[in-house]
Amino acid sequence: MISYELLLMLDPELPEERQDELVARMRDLLERGGGTWSSHDLWGRRRLAYEIDHKGEGVYHLVTFDAEPETLDELSRILRITDGVMRHLAVRRIEGSRTSAPPPPAAVGTPEYRANTRSQEEE
Repeated sequence: MISYELLLMLDPELPEERQDELVARMRDLLERGGGTWSSHDLWGRRRLAYEIDHKGEGVYHLVTFDAEPETLDELSRILRITDGVMRHLAVRRIEGSRTSAPPPPAAVGTPEYRANTRSQEEE
């Protein structure tokens, strides 16, 4: 078995119940294929760098699991044809690593060069 991380981007217009249903369906598919579910982190609604299908936001879920490559292939096939899934990407998980959600945009500070120019202009 191989350890994987799968980042799932769902349509922000999907009801929360439908999102939970999609994640539960993924878990069921993995376990029926002989895989083991490790964790599920809801990263929440994030702004996209560019629009996808005229949508500027997506709801992100990070799922970690162990599975055979054939099970991952079947999961990817199902996700490609499932309504509400905008994008997904599965990668091998490196032993001992931990992926975390990026900081919210409000947590990013003002760039140094902009802070300096404001103080000079005000003086």
